[in-house]
Amino acid sequence: MKKLMMLAALTLTCYAMDAQVTTPSASPAGSVSTIVGLTEVKIDYSRPRVKGRKIFGTEATVLVPYGKIWRTGANNGTKITFSDTVKVEGIAVPQGEYLLLTWPGATEWTISIYKDVELGGDVTHYDASKDAAKFKVKSEKLTEKVEMLTFNIGDLSLDSKTAKVQLAWENTSVKFSVTDDLDAKVMASIEASTKVNPNNYFQAAVYYLENGKDLKKALEWINIAAKEMPEAFWVLHQKARIQKAVGDKTGAIASANASTELAKKANNADYPKMNEELIKTLK
Repeated sequence: MKKLMMLAALTLTCYAMDAQVTTPSASPAGSVSTIVGLTEVKIDYSRPRVKGRKIFGTEATVLVPYGKIWRTGANNGTKITFSDTVKVEGIAVPQGEYLLLTWPGATEWTISIYKDVELGGDVTHYDASKDAAKFKVKSEKLTEKVEMLTFNIGDLSLDSKTAKVQLAWENTSVKFSVTDDLDAKVMASIEASTKVNPNNYFQAAVYYLENGKDLKKALEWINIAAKEMPEAFWVLHQKARIQKAVGDKTGAIASANASTELAKKANNADYPKMNEELIKTLK
C-alpha cells in the first residue's frame, strides 16, 4: 500500500512538471478577408494594444517611430494573401502570400508588399529587392482612439472591382487600394468557355450588353446561342434587348414576339409580360 501511494505521488509530481498554464496572448491573432472582384484578399496579423503608450511619433519613447521600418503588427508581423493577381495602388502583384511592411510618417506612410514571408518580424534583414510593390499613401487622424491594431477590408466599389485595406491604431488610419481586373478575367473566361457550351455564348452576350461592351460581338454570340437552343425563349428575349441596343427595332420586335410564343408553349407567364414591356419601348 505504501509503495502504491509513493508511485501515485511520483506520477502526480511528473504531471505537474509537464503541465503548462495557458493565458491570453498580449497580442491576440486576428484575421480578415473579403472577395474583391473574383479574388480573395486575406490579412492575418497579431493585434497589439495601446495600453496607455504613445504609438506613433518622433519622441524617443514612442513604440513606432516615424520613418523607421515596422513589421506592422506584433510577433511575426502581418501577412496579406491574394488568391489571384491584383493591382495594389495601381501596381500589379501576382497571386501569393506576402508580408505587409510599413514606414509610418506624420502625414504619409510608405508601404511594401514584401515577397519573402520568411523574414517574419525581423525587419532588420529587410531587402528592397524583394518588394513586390512599394508605394506611399496619406494617413488620417481618427476622432476616436482604436485600442487594438485593426485591419479592415472595406469601401468595396459597386462593381466589386476595388476595395480599400485599412490599418487603424491609436488615432491613426491608413488606407490603400486593391483592384481586381475583373473584366479581363471574365472576358478571358468567356473566350475559353464559349467554344464548348452554347449557353456560355448566351451568358457572354448578356454580360457584354449589361456592361457596355462590344454590342456587335454580343449580337453575334446571342445569334449562336439562339441557333443552338431554338426553344429557349429567354435567349430570344435577350436577343431582342441587344437588337434594341444596336438600333434594330424591327428585329427586336420579331425576336420578342418569337420569345413570347415559345414561352406560352412552355407555360411560362413571365416572359410574355417582359416581352410586351420591351415592345412598348420600341413603338
